[in-house]
Amino acid sequence: MLQVSSSPHIRDSATTQRLMLDVVIALLPAILASTWIFGWRVLLVTGLTTGTAVLFEYLSRRLMKRYNSIGDMSALVTGLLLAMNLPPTIPLWIPVVGSFIAIIIVKQFFGGIGQNFMNPALAARVILMLSFPAAMTRWAILADRARSATTVVADQAGRLDLIATATPLYIMQNQGDMPSYLDMFIGIKGGCIGEVSVLALLIGAVYLIVRKVINLWVPLTYIGTVAVITALAGQDPLYHVLSAGLIIGAFFMATDYVTAPVTRNGQIIFALGCGIITALIRLFGSMTEGVSFAILLMNLLTPHIEKLTRPVPFGGRKYVKG
Repeated sequence: MLQVSSSPHIRDSATTQRLMLDVVIALLPAILASTWIFGWRVLLVTGLTTGTAVLFEYLSRRLMKRYNSIGDMSALVTGLLLAMNLPPTIPLWIPVVGSFIAIIIVKQFFGGIGQNFMNPALAARVILMLSFPAAMTRWAILADRARSATTVVADQAGRLDLIATATPLYIMQNQGDMPSYLDMFIGIKGGCIGEVSVLALLIGAVYLIVRKVINLWVPLTYIGTVAVITALAGQDPLYHVLSAGLIIGAFFMATDYVTAPVTRNGQIIFALGCGIITALIRLFGSMTEGVSFAILLMNLLTPHIEKLTRPVPFGGRKYVKG
C-alpha cells in the first residue's frame, strides 16, 4: 500500500526538550568554574535569570492564549545563556530586565521558539550593555583566586573579598601586562560569568559534539577566522581566542538552530561573517568585545544566506534568471 506524507520522512528520538537538556548539562562545568572563580553570587545571578525567564515565558503564553511551552526547556536555556553573558557583580534587578527583554520582546513577540530572528540572550545582553554600560563592565574576581592585582574591593565588614580587574582584551588594547595563557585557559581573569574558563566551556562543547547536538563547522570556522585576521594584524591570535566571549559564542550561541543557517555552506559563510566582524570590532572598534554584535548581525543575514545556499531538490535544477 502506498503511503503519501509530508517530510520529514526520516525521524529519530531527538526532541526540543532533549536538545535543550543537553545544552543545560553542557553549561554546568562553566557555572561550577565561575562559582569557584567569582563566588556564590554566580548562583544567585543564574537563578534569577533562569527563574524569571521561565516565569515570563509562562505568563506571556497564558496572556497570549497560546499553548504552554515551558516544558521544552528553551526558556531555561535562554536564562542560562543570559547569565553567562552578565558580570557577577551586576545589580540584581538588571538580570530580571534582561530576562524580560529576551523572553517577551525578542522571543514571544515574534511567535515563540523557532520564530525569533536573533538569539534572545545575546540581544538582551547588547541592549543591557548599551543601557547600563557601567554595571555591565564592572569586573571582579575573588581575592584568593587572583595571583596579581592592584585594586581591591572590600566588603561591608572591611574584609578583602573581591579584586577589581579588567578583561584581557581591555588590557591588550591598553598595552598592559597580560595574564598568562594558563590563567586565561583556566579562567583566572576578568569577564562575564560564562566566558572566563575556556577549559570548562570546552568540556561542555565536547559533550555537545559527542551528543551530536552541534557540529564543528561553525565553531572552527568562527574561531579560525578571528585567529587568522588578528595574526595578520600583528596581534597574538591565541590571546584573542582565549579572551572574553569567543569560545562560548562560537560553541553555544553561533550554533543556535533557530538563528543560524542549517546548510553546511550556509554555516561556513555565517561563521566567516561572525569571525570577520568580531575581529574588526576588536581591532578597530571602541568596544573591546565584538562577539555579541557579530552574531546578532549575522543572525539578520541568516534568511538570505539560507536562500543562497539552499540545496537543489533531487531531480531538479538551479533556477537561472533570464
